[in-house]
Amino acid sequence: MSKESYELKAEARERVGKGSSRELRRNGLIPAVIYGDKQAPISIALSTNEVTKRIHAGGFMTTIATIDVDGKKIKVLPKVYQLDPVRDFTMHVDFLRVSGNTAVNVQVPVHFINEDKSAIKTGAVLNIVRHEVELNVPANDIPEFLTVDLAGAKVGDSLHISAVKLPKGATPVIGDRDFTIATIVAPAAGIAEEEAASEE
Repeated sequence: MSKESYELKAEARERVGKGSSRELRRNGLIPAVIYGDKQAPISIALSTNEVTKRIHAGGFMTTIATIDVDGKKIKVLPKVYQLDPVRDFTMHVDFLRVSGNTAVNVQVPVHFINEDKSAIKTGAVLNIVRHEVELNVPANDIPEFLTVDLAGAKVGDSLHISAVKLPKGATPVIGDRDFTIATIVAPAAGIAEEEAASEE
């Protein structure tokens, strides 16, 4: 299941645009928007520290949050956040309103288990084709990650989405093929030679 929900306090903002956004950031706030669920978008301001802390804690894009906008509580899922390319601070966040029956598309990270029970133990290499899989899933049942079991995987094997146990109600957004998540490949000869040379 996704990480535990959390709450953020926000204030509605009247002014929008670059000038007001810059002013907010100078005051330690992030401009953000809540949209969706057939309602008018709401422009809000959030604490930069609080949001940055949540982003760095992991699972930000797959965890339902409650935003308290001047006393009105709105359930949301982060859809996009923008970082300053130079200084790496959060510049803007878009949130999608969700209710219990809202289906959302989310990128869910893939975790691999039992590497020691596969050909990787004897030197084969795990070639990850997809680090994340996009799922359509009920907003209240977003998994924190998907698990791919490598037990018994041999060189030349491909691991497809059909081998992954998906949570109830979840379907891959790519529905027209059994796509590959990872392959097990023999170690590249060049790498082996390089390592042998460095050992000498």
